[in-house]
This record gives sequence, C-alpha cells and structure tokens, in this order.
Amino acid sequence: MNRSFHKSQTLRFYDCSAVEVKSKFGAEFRRFSLDRQKPGKFEDFYKLVVHTHHISNTEVTIGYADVHGDLLPINNDDNFCKAVSSANPLLRVFIQKRGLEKDISFGFG
Repeated sequence: MNRSFHKSQTLRFYDCSAVEVKSKFGAEFRRFSLDRQKPGKFEDFYKLVVHTHHISNTEVTIGYADVHGDLLPINNDDNFCKAVSSANPLLRVFIQKRGLEKDISFGFG
C-alpha cells in the first residue's frame, strides 16, 4: 500500500457524504463542499454562493447541470435537495445575474 498516495487524497475520496460543488459566475469558478446527508436550506446555500463569489450585493439566479446535462433551477429547498442528491460526484452550479436568465435558460422554458 502506498501511504503517500493516501495522504494526498482530498476529503471527497474518503467521505462519501460530502458533495463537491463547482460554481461558476462569469469567468470565475469556485469550489466548496456540502454534506450530502444534511445539505441545509436553499437560503443558506444562496448566501454561501454569493459570499464565495464576492457578489453579496448582486441579485442572482442559481442553476445546476443535472445528470443529462440539462440546466435546472435551484430556487427553493426542494430543488436544492434534488440538486445535492443527484450530484455524482460533482454538483456543477451556474450563477447568472438576475434579469439575464434569458441568456442561460435554467429550465424555465
């Protein structure tokens, strides 16, 4: 067994309850983790995303890519839980300034 290999592994390889989130706003990407079993509420996730991207004063719409590549909205607790539970292994999140949603359709039609 190669111990140095195991030491270099990140938390996501050891903790199956962690979901790695890769969020994109404009040209900037951020990564963070959530607990798959207790992801929390949408409102807290929204605050985390805008804080992580340093866009606290900006109204945004959040969406995610499902397993089929479709962009779906994350705008309430149910959608948020569905997004976290479907992440395998990565949850890809896309953030768009509110009012510009027509540029990227998050399953709104």
